[in-house]
Amino acid sequence: MKRDIGFLRYLIPVVVFAAALVLWEWRVHASGISPLVLATPSDIWTALFEHWDVLGPALLFTLKITAEAFVLATVAGVAIAVLFSLSRVIEWALYPFAVVLQVTPVVAIAPLLLIWIGYDNVNEVLVVLAWIISFFTVLSNTVTGLKSADHNLTDLMKLYGASRLQILWRLQLPSALPYILTGMKISGGLALIGAVTAEFVAGSGNDLGLGWVITLSTRNLDTAQAFAALALLSVLGIAILFALTGLEWALLHRWHESAVKKQS
Repeated sequence: MKRDIGFLRYLIPVVVFAAALVLWEWRVHASGISPLVLATPSDIWTALFEHWDVLGPALLFTLKITAEAFVLATVAGVAIAVLFSLSRVIEWALYPFAVVLQVTPVVAIAPLLLIWIGYDNVNEVLVVLAWIISFFTVLSNTVTGLKSADHNLTDLMKLYGASRLQILWRLQLPSALPYILTGMKISGGLALIGAVTAEFVAGSGNDLGLGWVITLSTRNLDTAQAFAALALLSVLGIAILFALTGLEWALLHRWHESAVKKQS
């Protein structure tokens, strides 16, 4: 019975998605909607192969920007959160700046970054903009996780003479790991969104990312190619989510309540 339920968990979304595509295809043809306005799934599939010489490199470029921004966001977010946990004064001094960075629209920052970093280094500007969007989630989740360590265990370790770094390494970081991984899952999607948004507002240098392909396609009224680029972005976002979910399971399934398989 459990296997049947588990199978349905994956079958139902596939069936619903396929039905939605069929309905989409039928509706466009039945309504006589112009392909310049709305492409059909079959047109998008055809454009995906016909324009792969453009879409393939664009996908790799967007993936590169996303990966660099995500790694920087994860490393910087965890490192700064650890620094905050070691010094309350530093947290009071710097955390407001992190909040300001998070709530400032990248559209407003992009022109300044282009001037400061240089128009010859547009790719670096894209990474910075994507990092700005994805950084705060890792930072805030890690700070929360470090503060969520059991205070009784902290007092016990202090009683036995543990140093501040020992408490951090042996208690706080393991306790914060689920929070960090949750922040990383959210940050992965935000890094992709940031990379595409950055391409819209800052261009993409000598290379073409999927965001810029969408911009050019809509300007040229090539709706099918624009939808094909959107489909690749969706697939890339889902792949990032699945990869980070797999990482979360690999690190937590042996010991943490959120990932341990329940027995019924």
